[in-house]
Amino acid sequence: MRTAKLRRANLGGANLQRTDLGRADLRGANLKYANLKKAILHRTELQGADLTKARNLRQDQIDKAIVDEQTKFPDYLRNSRLC
Repeated sequence: MRTAKLRRANLGGANLQRTDLGRADLRGANLKYANLKKAILHRTELQGADLTKARNLRQDQIDKAIVDEQTKFPDYLRNSRLC
């Protein structure tokens, strides 16, 4: 799914474990409850995406993605670039 155009897609609850989402456009996407264990998020566009309740998401994955102040994170993560 590398470079996929999934802007505003509803991926809530999707199993994206080990999926390469590098450079994918997920701006405004719903990723609530999605399993992102070991997903590759290098330069993935997550501006405005809803990651609340996303499962198995780690800070190092977020640090490699493109996010903004509209991106919603699980409570246990933060956007270190905006802090």
